[in-house]
Amino acid sequence: MAKLNQIIAVEKGVKSRTQRELADVYHVLQKPALLSGISRVYRPRDEEGETLPPESTKVQVRSEDALRDAAKTLTRLFDVVATKDWANREASADVVVDGQTIVARVPVTYLLFLEKQLTDLRALIDRLPVLDAAESWTYDEGQDVWRADAVETSRTKKVPRAHVLYEATDKHPAQVETFTEDVIVGTWSKVAFSGAMPARRVNELRDRVERLQGAVKFAREEANAAETVDRQVGDAVFGYLFA
Repeated sequence: MAKLNQIIAVEKGVKSRTQRELADVYHVLQKPALLSGISRVYRPRDEEGETLPPESTKVQVRSEDALRDAAKTLTRLFDVVATKDWANREASADVVVDGQTIVARVPVTYLLFLEKQLTDLRALIDRLPVLDAAESWTYDEGQDVWRADAVETSRTKKVPRAHVLYEATDKHPAQVETFTEDVIVGTWSKVAFSGAMPARRVNELRDRVERLQGAVKFAREEANAAETVDRQVGDAVFGYLFA
């Protein structure tokens, strides 16, 4: 249990650190290369064909991990502000979504704070990378990323050819035209990987935020009614949002 003045003293520092850490989350989500991976395997067309080593890049950032990082840094901020606001409250109300109480007896000041944070969270969800709808994706449990169907492309090599324009006679040598022809010598099999999310998952998260925003606004309108006790509401909020 902390004193109210201690909570007020640390609140500013927690807010500043949260802003920095959230900025880092936004930053990595804006780098598609970190969320993408591929695996390419080459097969020569025949046994005498040239062999090439496989190529691969791993997914370095997963959107679900980014959400967990955002939830972790925001949970501390939510709890610090909650402790301060509960200690000073005069009015409160429950935040209820579809009959489920997400947070009980929330002070008006904290409801205002929640409204602002949920607006920012909505902006984060709107920026979440979505899997390319043009690809067919399946979840790869082993690598913990999404995997697209393999795409095969041919590898060609230019082979010299000759075309006889005129056959040789007793008076003139044959006239031959040389040219090159592209001949398929092997096949690349490419598999794309992604740390992005299915559109369905993003839409579900967006819907949850919107419903929670509505519940917070309703609670603020209905709120009415404290002492400093450590409050831990961040886990409850993010346990619902990112379930």
